[in-house]
Amino acid sequence: MNYNITHRTLYEYAAPVTVSQHVTRLEPRTQGSQECERFSLKIFPEPTLHKSRQDYFGNRICFFTIQEIHNQLEIIAHSRVTVAARELPAAASTPPWQQVVNLFRDPVSPEVVDPYQFVFDSPQVRASFELADYALASFSGEMPLLEGVADLTRRIYTDFTFDATATTVATPLEEVWRNRRGVCQDFAHLGIACLRSLGLPARYVSGYLRTHPPAGQPRLVGADASHAWFRVFCPGLGWVDFDPTNNVQPTEEHIIVAYGRDFDDVSPVAGILTGGGEHHVRVSVDVEEIS
Repeated sequence: MNYNITHRTLYEYAAPVTVSQHVTRLEPRTQGSQECERFSLKIFPEPTLHKSRQDYFGNRICFFTIQEIHNQLEIIAHSRVTVAARELPAAASTPPWQQVVNLFRDPVSPEVVDPYQFVFDSPQVRASFELADYALASFSGEMPLLEGVADLTRRIYTDFTFDATATTVATPLEEVWRNRRGVCQDFAHLGIACLRSLGLPARYVSGYLRTHPPAGQPRLVGADASHAWFRVFCPGLGWVDFDPTNNVQPTEEHIIVAYGRDFDDVSPVAGILTGGGEHHVRVSVDVEEIS
């Protein structure tokens, strides 16, 4: 499938900002079945300094500095992305989950050194005995790894309620666990924490989800969504994606922008500024399928 994607972010400040420095992660990745054919980034006011490179995880990032007084900041990212259909792996044929856990106990072999870094705690995701107990309901006996992850994904979808007002980007996972409510970021963090609590490597994925209007209703421009899900490492297959918010395995309607240990590593826009006072942010995303 081919997509044109427009991601607009507007910051409006209560007081003038004199200097600001920001980093963005808005350029979709080219990897596997996905190719980012074109990308452009427009920033208003125009930055004094502007530099792009890859971060540690291979995500494309842009650093920029604005050195003029401004009351608002607008960032517009345009992308053209192709996502090819891919066959989902046969979950029943994957290795037993405990066998995979054993691969990530010291000493680890060179073949799994890279995924090994995603076994450990990260700023927003911490393993716990409580989460391990919750996850174990999906991983009994010789359960094939991906069958267990699929069941865990289903249980998060069933046991937790999507509530756009329940959390913010700063809400700790412990609160999400206690209240059983959250958004896609929270459910991705929860899935990762459950898997890491068992000793399995899992990482956070940020991107876009192609949404569909209700039957008979027109598609609303800007009403699509930034999205988040998680990946688990499976020997012989590599990283395999799961979306607990929708209880699906992502295919051609999920567009990958960045991945890391948790949201802290992939925030679409982050920065520091002098001045500004209180601020209001508005974000709109348009994912348009094209022929």
